[in-house]
Amino acid sequence: MNNHNGFTLIEVLIAMLLLGVGLLGLAGLQANSLSNTQLAYNRSMATELVYDMADRMRANIPGIATYLIGPAAQIANCKNTTGCSSAQMAQNDLFEWNTLITTLPSGQSIICIDSTPDDGTAALPSCDGVVGSPYAIKIWWDDNHDGLTDLRFVTSFQL
Repeated sequence: MNNHNGFTLIEVLIAMLLLGVGLLGLAGLQANSLSNTQLAYNRSMATELVYDMADRMRANIPGIATYLIGPAAQIANCKNTTGCSSAQMAQNDLFEWNTLITTLPSGQSIICIDSTPDDGTAALPSCDGVVGSPYAIKIWWDDNHDGLTDLRFVTSFQL
């Protein structure tokens, strides 16, 4: 007679325990992957938005001062053949762009002239306005949803 009663049941329980730990690890990996995917999406969106505004500014050089001082306003004639002035086009561009910025979590932005574009925070953008300095477009957003706009994307360019 076989005196090893119950030994196979212990092997099965150990195998189930190892499988459960492995599946929990896999679920954690999946959650981490989803979080990083959202982070990458927000960074891509910020990059696209900054370059979009830079292109709008380059296309409307006569209205460049309006991009810096605003205001943002929706101008209906800028979308049809009757057209609008350069300043109105800049106001419309700012309105559309600010609408897109809100797609980022707690998204905030500023367009300015800045000799040191890599400084500042969302609360204190720190644009110095030094004549001859490049234009800077800065975007901040809250990527980890902790209430702080802690991530920033900045680009600077000359016209």
